[in-house]
Amino acid sequence: MLLAAAVVSTSAASAEETRGPHVPEPMVFDLVRPLTARRGELEANVLALSPLSGQERVLEWAPEVEYAVADGSAVEIELPFEGGRLAELKVGLQQSFGTLDGGRSVHGVQYLGVYERQTDRTSHALLYLHGRRWNTRLSTLSMIGIGDVRVGQSERTAGLLVNHSTFYDLNEASVAGLEVNYNSAPDGGVLLMPQYHRRLSGRLSAQAGAGVDQKRGSAARPVVGLRVVREF
Repeated sequence: MLLAAAVVSTSAASAEETRGPHVPEPMVFDLVRPLTARRGELEANVLALSPLSGQERVLEWAPEVEYAVADGSAVEIELPFEGGRLAELKVGLQQSFGTLDGGRSVHGVQYLGVYERQTDRTSHALLYLHGRRWNTRLSTLSMIGIGDVRVGQSERTAGLLVNHSTFYDLNEASVAGLEVNYNSAPDGGVLLMPQYHRRLSGRLSAQAGAGVDQKRGSAARPVVGLRVVREF
């Protein structure tokens, strides 16, 4: 019995290490699913962002559905709105490459395809993802790649995308974080978003933040955001 218990305990620890560390998702530039997702995981969420100053104070909000089709492989469909207008159709694909650093890190790749309804154009983005659990409370997630790639659109310049988030677990249900997002494209800019994540129940959680957004060629302005997440 003792030998059987030891084998079960060792197998469970090995499986957890293979799956990878728990790293929270950024509020604004979230993952399709965590890189440690298991097959069959399903999530629906809605993100809302609104600037607090400037002439174009349109509420941007986007419902999306995310599903893990296999361990470490996920797909999402997102519908970004500007006010009451459906602005884009968006699809995301994500693949985990597994763990690093003895299970303390996990990495993978994410593809995003966006169809803009007003301009009838399609753009693409590809990013490398790396998440690391530094200790029981501190973790980071880095995303870097290229975005706004438009086939046959030579007048548009693809931009560097960088998103880095640092998270600190306050307790089992609460996380504080700072998300920094940079986009070098002509219509890109820099977003700094301090945020707070709270698990409201076993499958329901919310993320709220207030920060500063500066688009290229424009003045910085305050922005607030909220994401509500329901897992199934």
